[in-house]
Formats: sequence, C-alpha cells, structure tokens
Amino acid sequence: MSRTTRIVPIPVLGRHGINAYLLLGRRPVVVDAGTPGSGRRIHDAIAAHGVDPADLSLIVLTHGHIDHFGAAAELRRLTGAPIAGHEADLGPFRTGRVRTPYLPTGPMGRLMARSAKLRERAEPFEPDLLICGETDLYDYGVAARITPTPGHTAGSVSVLTEQGDLVAGDLIANSFMGLIPGRPANPPFHDDPLGNLASLNRMLDLGPTRLHVGHGTPLEPERVRRWAAREHRRLSRPRTAGRLRTRPATD
Repeated sequence: MSRTTRIVPIPVLGRHGINAYLLLGRRPVVVDAGTPGSGRRIHDAIAAHGVDPADLSLIVLTHGHIDHFGAAAELRRLTGAPIAGHEADLGPFRTGRVRTPYLPTGPMGRLMARSAKLRERAEPFEPDLLICGETDLYDYGVAARITPTPGHTAGSVSVLTEQGDLVAGDLIANSFMGLIPGRPANPPFHDDPLGNLASLNRMLDLGPTRLHVGHGTPLEPERVRRWAAREHRRLSRPRTAGRLRTRPATD
C-alpha cells in the first residue's frame, strides 16, 4: 500500500491569505480549521476534491490563534472527525479566546493588533487528542508526524510527511500575509520570536522539501534558511538590550 501523502491547500480567506490543508493518504487528515464560521467552506472544499468529509480521520490544529482554530468545533460537527491540539494551547481552545495582548513582529502586526476580529470569540472545544510530544499519524491514514514547534505560541505544532512536505502553520509566512508569494517573512505575531526561530531551524535541519504555510504559497527551504540567518542577526540587538518581548508559556 502506498505511503505517499499528498498536500492540498484549502483557501479559507482569499487565494492564499489564510490556508488550511488537506492531507491525502490512506485516509484524509485536515490541518487547521480557519476563522470562526469557515467550517462549511472547509467541509465543501474537502468534498470538491473528491473526498467524503465523513471519511476525515483527524483535524490537526497548528496553534491557538483564531484564524487557525476558529471553526474547529463546527468542522468536528460537520465531519465527525476528532480534533488534535497541543496541551500548551488548551487555554484558547477551551475558552475560544486567544491570549492577548498580541506581540507584533513588525508594522503589519502592530496594525493588525488593533482589529476587533482578532479578539472575536470562537466556539470553545476540548481536543479529542491532546498532543504532548511527537505524534505519528500512521494510524490516522497519513505517512506523517506531528512535531511540537513552540515559539509562535507555546502550543504550536507542525506536520512533516515522510516525503518531506512540512505543513508549518505560522512557523513562517509569506510577506504581507501572503500578498508577496514565495518571500519568507514572520507572521504578524510571535509569543517568543527566538523560540520560534529555534523551532524553524530545527525543522529545516530535518531536510524538508517544501514548507506549506498558513499565510501564503509554499516556500523553498533554502530561501527560508537564508532568511532565518538574517532574522537571527536582526534579533540579536534587541535581545542583548533586553527589548525583545516574549510571553511566558504559562500566560
């Protein structure tokens, strides 16, 4: 039986503004659940790819931000699939509210942090599968594993397939929330910028063939690696001066 897992993007906002992903193997898995109210859109996109949404084996949430877990409870009702989320982001999942204040990574984040949409309350839920460490997805029908990649939030995770596709959530993004395709950039917010960078470099060391991100088009690993080196140099000055804001993991 083939162990190949195919990655299919599901646009949630615009063409690439917010992405969920359909992983196709022996059984389908969805990574991320978009903004509140987008469950039906994701459900119908799954069906449009010739997959019965009732066959969905798992909904994996990369982290506890509203544009990634917002419709998780709705999508679970529509498909019957269980939800997997990391224990460190249980607070947002259980309350439907993200941790605030957001910690911007630059001008885009400072602008977006004013948006009431980002403080919208999602429908709360309890994950069916609580992620504490690496989790093999073979029993859910795909040749892949969930790997904790903390930094963007304490409970951020990525999914790496056996053939090297990395579904990276907000570990990295395209510039301007995907408006400049193919150019690596920070997403608008990070709870721990250096922690996130360490997670990104750790995943790059595993040799992924491509990074599929929450905001934008797929990114080439070597281009991301060069960006990460520049980002490390950029962060060194505010870190040394004690001006690099971070959120405690238990906040």
